[in-house]
Amino acid sequence: MKFIVSSSYLLKQLQVLGGVINNSNTLPILDNFLFDLNGNSLTISASDLETTMTATLNVESEDSGSIALPARLLLDTLKTFPEQPLTFTQHENNTVEISSNHGKYALAYADGAEFPNAISLEDPSTVNISGNVLATAISNTIFATGNDDLRPVMSGVFFQFATDGLTFVATDAHKLVKYGRTDVVASQAAEFIMPKKPLNLLKGILATSDDEISVEYNESNAKFTFDNVELVCRLIDGKYPNYEAVIPKENPNRLTIDRNQFLNSVRRVSIFSNKTTHQIRLKIAGAELNISAEDIDYSNKAEERLTCDYQGDDMQIGFNSRFLTEMLNNMNANDVSLEMSLPNRAGILTPVDGLDEGERVTMLVMPVMLNN
Repeated sequence: MKFIVSSSYLLKQLQVLGGVINNSNTLPILDNFLFDLNGNSLTISASDLETTMTATLNVESEDSGSIALPARLLLDTLKTFPEQPLTFTQHENNTVEISSNHGKYALAYADGAEFPNAISLEDPSTVNISGNVLATAISNTIFATGNDDLRPVMSGVFFQFATDGLTFVATDAHKLVKYGRTDVVASQAAEFIMPKKPLNLLKGILATSDDEISVEYNESNAKFTFDNVELVCRLIDGKYPNYEAVIPKENPNRLTIDRNQFLNSVRRVSIFSNKTTHQIRLKIAGAELNISAEDIDYSNKAEERLTCDYQGDDMQIGFNSRFLTEMLNNMNANDVSLEMSLPNRAGILTPVDGLDEGERVTMLVMPVMLNN
């Protein structure tokens, strides 16, 4: 088989697919890209068995065939070429020769038949969603997922599709994020848990895309199709915890404050907090918010006073500063509101502005016990 393709066009597609390949694979064939040529259509796949991603490229060719080429070697080579046409030619001695304007490079290939087949979805349901909506939903939730191998359901993002909107939820038991859209709806209700790796891949590709994405899913797998790319992944098996039960409904104490000011203050003060608990104390009275931290072992302490808008009883509540920083960092608002009921109940953080029509963000942060 033989085909001609633009070097930068090929590199761009391979860099996207390369994110699927693990550094250490159980099957050596997974260190390769699968090239499947059919006339002037070249389909390239990468897989780690759980996730398979495929891109279809236009090339100059009249041949057909299927070979697996070493991913790392190919990417390293392509990165060094200026834009030019490259000719790939398959030879008898199990090598593929790449000819450029200035040279020839031969690399060994494996038989394409060894490459695992992508999962085909039987009887899937479908929903269409715009690329930047999905990218925003992923980046708003993925930071809150857990890493606990004993609770795999918490290591992914929970997708809840309904006829009145879509909801995406992530939690690691210390913090929880619920991101909702009422401007996109599904034809029928469904829910599934998406693993982190394919979501990170999608987030990277879709950040700049306005394409419509077709999401197909069944009990065990999901498939995302857009542009010239297709991503199929296995879903996390299990039942997602009842997150609505942990969101406190009655929160009479409400603090509204400038997000940047609050974030910078928490960052500064937390430098002086205990290195294991990262505990900071919020003391709110009237229109004043006092943020403090203390590391008794080293006699380090810090305190800052901010003005805020506060309705409710005077209160003191402790939080892990790392979780609070992470949440404030991932909000796209000028002002945020923190609603609380009691010092031992979760605080609810929501953006006051900066949301699109039909967009809802609720972040929940668990308090830590204050040692007086």
